[in-house]
Amino acid sequence: MGPTASGKTALACELADRFDLDLISVDSALVYRGLNIGAAKPDPATLAKYPHRLIDIRDPAQPYSAAEFRADALREMTAIVAAGKIPLLVGGTGLYFRALQGGLSDLPEADADLRRKLAEEGAAQGWASLHARLARADPAAAARIGANDAQRIQRALEVIELTGTPLSALQGALPVRFPYRVLKLALFPHDRALLHARIAQRLEAMLTQGFLDEVRALRARGDLHADLPALRAVGYRQAWQHLDGEIDAAEFHNRAIFATRQLAKRQLTWLRAELDALSIEPFSPHYRGDVAKAVAEFVTGPA
Repeated sequence: MGPTASGKTALACELADRFDLDLISVDSALVYRGLNIGAAKPDPATLAKYPHRLIDIRDPAQPYSAAEFRADALREMTAIVAAGKIPLLVGGTGLYFRALQGGLSDLPEADADLRRKLAEEGAAQGWASLHARLARADPAAAARIGANDAQRIQRALEVIELTGTPLSALQGALPVRFPYRVLKLALFPHDRALLHARIAQRLEAMLTQGFLDEVRALRARGDLHADLPALRAVGYRQAWQHLDGEIDAAEFHNRAIFATRQLAKRQLTWLRAELDALSIEPFSPHYRGDVAKAVAEFVTGPA
C-alpha cells in the first residue's frame, strides 16, 4: 500500500522475482481499459513479465464498485492459493483494501471536494432535485430521508459517488471474517517534498508519452463524459476540462499537480490509520532489504 508515485509497482515486481507470488492490482483507475498513461498503468512489457490481476477488466463507460472489487479480489486470491502461490495485493485505493478485509459495513470518510460540489448543486437546483436523484440511485435511502434534509441527502449521494454502492446496501452489510493471514506493507514517505517532486516528474513523463492524446482518444469514442467514475480519476478530469476549453494548458498542469498531491495526502491519512501495517520509507536506500526480510518471515508462517 502507499500513496501515488511512491514506487509500489516497482517494489511488487521485485518481490515477485524473489518469492512465489501472484500480483493483484488494488487501484480504482487501473480496472478501466484505455486509462493507461494517465493512470500510471504498468506498461505492456511489465505486465507481460509480471501479470497483474484486475487490470483492464472494465470498459470506462461502465462504473466499477468497491463491492465488485471485493468479490473479484477474493475470487482471484482463491485461485492463486489453489495454485500454491501467495497473493500480493498492490495499489493505493484505500477503500478497496478496506472493503476486501472488512466488508462494506464501514462507510467512507467525508470528501471535502465532493461535498462542496454537491452543496453547490443543491443550492443551484434545489435539494428536492437532488433528493429525486437519490431516489433513482438508492430508493431505500431516499424513503428514509426527507426531500429537504440537505445534510443527509448530501451524505447519501456522497457515499454513492465514492463507492459506487447505495448507502442502504452499505448500512445493511454485516462485518465478515477475512479468511487470510495478512502482512501489510505501507510505503510511507516522510519527506513530502520528495514525493511532490516525483509527482511532478511523473506528470511531465506522462505528457511526453502522450497523455493528452490518450484522453483525446477517449473523448473521440462519443459515449464517455466527464462525470463517469473512470473519467473522474486524477489527471483525467483536469485533462478533460482542458480539452473542453475550460482551462488552458498551464492551468491544466497546475490543477493536475494539485489534485495528485491532494490524492497523496488522502492516501497518507488513510495509511496512518492502518496501525497494524509495517511502515516503510520508500526513499531510504535500504528499504528493499527490510521489506524482503519481512516478506520472507511472513512466507515461512508463524513460529
